[in-house]
Amino acid sequence: MSYCRQEDFSELLLLVSSMAGKDRIIFATKEDHETPSSAELVADDPDDPYEEQGLILPNGDINWNCPCLGGMASGPCGEQFKSAFSCFHYSTEEIKGSDCVDQFRAMQECMQKYPDLYPQEDENDEKSTKGLEAASMEASAAKEEKESS
Repeated sequence: MSYCRQEDFSELLLLVSSMAGKDRIIFATKEDHETPSSAELVADDPDDPYEEQGLILPNGDINWNCPCLGGMASGPCGEQFKSAFSCFHYSTEEIKGSDCVDQFRAMQECMQKYPDLYPQEDENDEKSTKGLEAASMEASAAKEEKESS
């Protein structure tokens, strides 16, 4: 049987209660833990919009609340991030995302305005960034060639 030893811990309980207002310290005995739990688990509802579904929802939409995005969708450059990421996700180009260069450039420009929130990469990462930029330029050139033909 669970019990709360308020007489022994009254000061501690008062402190915890005043700090959180909702918390209570409860001590359980060994016998309490030997009794099987009677809690019933409820199956997750796959259609629950508030349930974590991962980055892509079952209907194919982007889950902007996914913790995997690390808050990028809600920061000062959130709209630019959403625009670039959406463009890439829904891109049907042969080189996926090659039609999203402008959106990614706008996101990068925004991020450069907030260096404390979006720090620049170190030297080793700069080499890979330059490679990505070169690939982006090649994709833009390929797109322009395709459109002019």
